[in-house]
Amino acid sequence: MRTGLLSKERIVAPRGYNRWRIVPAALGIHLCIGSVYAWSIFNPALVRQMGVVASAADDWTLREVMRVFTVAIVFLGLAAALAGRWLEHAGPRRAGVVAACCWGGGLVLGGVGIGLHELWLVYLGYGVLGGCGLGLGYISPVSTLIKWFPDRRGMATGLAIMGFGGGAIVGAPLNEALLRFFHAPPEHVGAAADLGLVTDAGRRFAEIGGRLAEVVVVAADDPVAAGTMPGAYLVGTGSTGAAQTFVTLGVVHLAVMLAAAFAYRVPRDDWRPGPPAQARAARRARRPATSRDVHIDQALKTRQFYQLWVVLCVNVTAGIGVLGVAGTMLADIFGRALPRIVDGGFVAAYVVAIGVFNMAGRFLWATASDYIGRRGTYCVFFAAGIGLYCAIPMAAHGVGADPGAGWLLWFCAATFAIFTMYGGGFATIPAYLADVFGTRYVGGIHGRLLTAWSVAGVAGPLLVTTLRERAVGDAIGDLAATVDPARFAQAFGAGMEELPALVAAKTVTIASLMEIAPAGTADPTSGIYNTTMYAMAGLLAVGLASNALMGPVSPEHHLSRTC
Repeated sequence: MRTGLLSKERIVAPRGYNRWRIVPAALGIHLCIGSVYAWSIFNPALVRQMGVVASAADDWTLREVMRVFTVAIVFLGLAAALAGRWLEHAGPRRAGVVAACCWGGGLVLGGVGIGLHELWLVYLGYGVLGGCGLGLGYISPVSTLIKWFPDRRGMATGLAIMGFGGGAIVGAPLNEALLRFFHAPPEHVGAAADLGLVTDAGRRFAEIGGRLAEVVVVAADDPVAAGTMPGAYLVGTGSTGAAQTFVTLGVVHLAVMLAAAFAYRVPRDDWRPGPPAQARAARRARRPATSRDVHIDQALKTRQFYQLWVVLCVNVTAGIGVLGVAGTMLADIFGRALPRIVDGGFVAAYVVAIGVFNMAGRFLWATASDYIGRRGTYCVFFAAGIGLYCAIPMAAHGVGADPGAGWLLWFCAATFAIFTMYGGGFATIPAYLADVFGTRYVGGIHGRLLTAWSVAGVAGPLLVTTLRERAVGDAIGDLAATVDPARFAQAFGAGMEELPALVAAKTVTIASLMEIAPAGTADPTSGIYNTTMYAMAGLLAVGLASNALMGPVSPEHHLSRTC
C-alpha cells in the first residue's frame, strides 16, 4: 500500500470528519484555475505588445491571441479525459499538486514567451501546460465533493464549480491592477502632422535621429487608446506589463493551489451521510436517477453519453466564444457610442460582473436542478438562451441608431443571464451524469465528457473571431468606399489601391477611417458581432433537441450487483 505524502490512502478522513471542510479546498483550486475566464482582460495588452498604445504591424492579432485561450481549453478537456481514470486511483491530493505545478508553471512560461515576443512559448506555457493544469484542477474537486455529498449532488457540484466561474471575480481586478502596475508608456515622438511620416508596405515610419523608425499613430478619438495623448509613438518602447503580470500570477496561483491540495480528504469506504434531512432533500429531487452504476468504458457505448456530450458541447460553444471576447465586445459595441461610460474601468468591472453571474449561476442552477430535474434545467438554458442571444444584436442596432445607456443595460442584462446559464450548465452536468450513470465512476465519466469542452473551446472562439474578422473587413471596405481618395492618401501616405496592405499592417482601422469619413457616416463597429450571435442561437436549438430526447440507460449496461 502506498503511504506517501500525496497518496490517496494518506488522506482518508477519520470518523466524525466534517465534510464541509472540503468545500474551501475545492473552492480555492477552482478560484485559481477559474481566472482563465478573465482572459479577455489580457486581449488589449497582447494585441499591442510592440506598439503598447496601438497595435503595430508585428503585433499579434486578436485571432492569434484568442488561440492561446482556445489551446488552454482544448488541453483542459483532453487532460480531464485522459486523467479521469488515473484520478480515481491517485486521489485528489496528488491530482491537485500536479494541477498546481502545471497551471502555475504554465503562467510563468507564458510570461517568458510574452517578454520574448514568442507566441509559440505562450501557446506551450499558458495553453498546453496551463491547460493540463486546468483539466486536473477542474475534475478533482468535483469528483471529491460528489463522493462527500451523494445526497445533494447538484448542490455539491455547484459548490465546486462555482469557484471556477468565480475565478474572474478575483482574476479580472487582479489582472487589471497588475497590468497597470507594470505598465510603462512608450516614447512619444510628436504629433503625426509635424513628423512627415513615411508609409512603406503599410507601416508608418518617422525620421528620428537621422534614421527611419517605425511608429504607431494614435487618433484623438480612438476609444481603444482612451486617455492617451494623440500623436506618434515609437514601436518597441514601453511595456504593456503583460509579461510581468503572467509571471506574478503563476507564483501566486502555485502557492494557493498547493495549500488547497494538501487540505483534501476522501471519505472512508463505509462512510454514509447522517442527517435524515439530507435524505429527504434527495427524495424531493425530480430526476431520472439510477441506483445502478455504469462502468467508465461501458458508458461510452450508450447513446445517453453522446447526447450529454452534444448538450455540453453546444452550451459551452455558445458561451465560451462570447466569454473569451466579452470585454472586447463591450468596448467594440459601446466604446464609441458611449465613451464617457464605457472606458477601461467599466470594461474591467463588466468582466468582474460576468464572473459574479457565472459563479452565482453555477450554484443556483445546480441547486435548482435538484428540484426541477437536470433535463428540465437544460431545457430552460437552451430555450431562454436562444432569445437572449438574439437580444444582443437588437441592443447593438439600438445604440448605433440612438446612443443611450438603456441599450447598454439591455446588453448587460442579456449577457449576464447568458453567463448564469453557461456556468449553470457546467455545474449541473456532473449531477446529470451521476443521475444517468451512477456515482461510482462519475469522476472518470465526467473527465471523458469534458472532451466536449475541448471541441467547444476551439469552435466557440474560432466562430467568434472568424465572423468578427469578416464583419470588420466588410465594414472597412464599405467605409473606404465613402472616403475621398485624396483625404485617404493624405491621412495614410498611400493610395486606396494599398488598402489591403494598410489593413494587414493595422494602419487602417475602422476608427482611423471614421476620422476622415463624410459627416453623418454611421459607425459600423457596434454591429460586427450580430452574425455571431445569431449563429450561437442556432447552436442552442441543436442542444435543445438533444436534451429533450434524453432517457434512462438500458439495464444491459449496468454493473452486476457482485461488482
